[in-house]
Parts: sequence; C-alpha cells; structure tokens
Amino acid sequence: MKQTSYQTLVCASELDELNRSGQAPLLIDASFDLANTDAGQTAYKAAHLPGAHYLHLDRDLSGPKLDANGQFRGRHPLPDRTDFARRMSELGLSPGRQVVSYDAQGGMYAARLWWMLRWLGHANVAVLDGGQQAWLDAGLTLTDALPAVHAGNFKPTDSLVVSLSADELLPRLGQLRLIDARAPERFRGEVEPLDKKAGHIPGASNRLFKNNLQANGCFKPAQDLRADFEALIAPHDATNVIHQCGSGVTACHNLLAMAHAGLHGSMLYPGSWSEWSADPARPVAKG
Repeated sequence: MKQTSYQTLVCASELDELNRSGQAPLLIDASFDLANTDAGQTAYKAAHLPGAHYLHLDRDLSGPKLDANGQFRGRHPLPDRTDFARRMSELGLSPGRQVVSYDAQGGMYAARLWWMLRWLGHANVAVLDGGQQAWLDAGLTLTDALPAVHAGNFKPTDSLVVSLSADELLPRLGQLRLIDARAPERFRGEVEPLDKKAGHIPGASNRLFKNNLQANGCFKPAQDLRADFEALIAPHDATNVIHQCGSGVTACHNLLAMAHAGLHGSMLYPGSWSEWSADPARPVAKG
C-alpha cells in the first residue's frame, strides 16, 4: 500500500496525489523574509498553492520577545503552546490529519512549522521538498483564491520533541554536540547583521542549513544527509545533539534533515544566538 502519512518530507507529486485523494492535507504557506516582514504574505496573496493557508513567522509562529520578568527571549521565541494549538485548530487541524508546510525560501520557515507541530504532539506533518518552486517545476499551478476555513478540533498532546532554555543549556556546554545553523561568517563572528553581539556559543560546530539542499532546492538524499551528520556529531548519537541558529528558525531545518536521515531525537534551543548573546554574563566564542 502506498504511504499516506508523511512525517519529514513530501514531494510535489505526492502532495498532488494527496489533494486528489479526497483527504486533502492541511496546507500551510510559511514564506517569509527577515528583511521585509510583509513580503511573504504579500507573495501569498498574489499566488500560492491551491488550498494553502498562510502563517506569519512573527505573528503566528513566534511569541512575545520579553518574558513576564521583562527578560529578552530572542527574536523569534516560541508562542504559548495552547495559543498556537488553538490557531492551528482554527485553520482546520484535527488529530491525525496530514499537514504539509512549504515556503519559497528552501524550507527554512516551513521547517520551523514542522518542528512546532511536533512540539504540539502532532506527528503527521511534512515539508514540501523543494517548496513552491518544486510544485511549479512539476507542472502544477498556483492560485490567488483564498481557501475556505473549516475549523478542526485539535488539542495539544505530549510533545514529540525536546527543547532547552538558555539556563538548561549553559551547564551542558561541552557535554553535548551543539550545532549552529547560521552562515559561517556569522558563526565565526566576522559579521553580525541581526543581533547586537557577534560570535557563537562556546563549543558549537557550524552546519549552515543550506548545506542540506541540492542545487534544485530539494533536500539531499537521506543517505547523504545521514553521512554528513554522523560525521559532524561523532562520537555522540542524535539524542545528544542540540540545534540552534540566530533565533530558533533555521535550526529546525537541520533538525528536519536529521530526522529525514533517520537520526531522531535531537533537541532545539529556541532562543538561540539572539537570546544567548543578549546576556553579557553568558560566554561567547569567535573564530
């Protein structure tokens, strides 16, 4: 029997088949631009995959930047779990329903949504491999029509993922493998276009999330990704790996790549460099 549940990646032809099956997935466009925060939604309104809803990184996939004590939580901290579950239910999520997320930026924002749904305890979520461009390359069309909204009945359950706070991460530095998904020049501290301080968390290794992709924007084959990550995390196994980036977004791309490669159980530090570097008491490395 052909697979009907996808939990890491789904290709355009598989998504098209799901749409035709009578059990269309909940489809979410998560396209975004850090430099122009309205660009993703503007592009969505102009053209998107048929049936797709839109979620905005700042408004839907992130929570307040300050906690109850006024402490900075990073540029894209996680929203309240109950609030996010309610938002997904409003769009049509019910237990067991397949969700497919996509974007036009190589999966960097779609992967954040993938991780967040697993954070809610929802397993049947996948990223469209190659995103919107792969859909077009398959000869499939876009629309500007907004989809009907039929609310679901989803409630959050036990999380399928693990996240760490800065206070939880600090005493474990040097004990676990920490992977930073930012560009190498940012990791080394040569430039810092987004956060106040340049550098990286001591002991981190650099794995630019774009290295998970082929030239066509699709993910590398699972066996290639497995070889890459096993070499990077050795001698640790996947459950002793923590992922971070600038603000907890592109780190999810590395988490998705590892999961697709069969390397499950890695953790996310959602606050990432933006939160870490905001506290002068936390150690910083360069080079």
